[in-house]
Amino acid sequence: METLQFNRTISWEEKKKKLKKIFPAITDNDLHFNDGKEKVMIEMLAYKLGITTNELRYIIHGVL
Repeated sequence: METLQFNRTISWEEKKKKLKKIFPAITDNDLHFNDGKEKVMIEMLAYKLGITTNELRYIIHGVL
């Protein structure tokens, strides 16, 4: 199972705020995940935004 490696220099809470500014349709529920369920959250969020999971990962890891 794949586990996302979020950049530890920026907290997930801060990244969530930035994602919600970039994509106003995102809710707190969309960005909630349990340990080990990051992949499910990414898949559902990418689907909602109409982008690929790779594009979303790039935004989370590269842009934020």
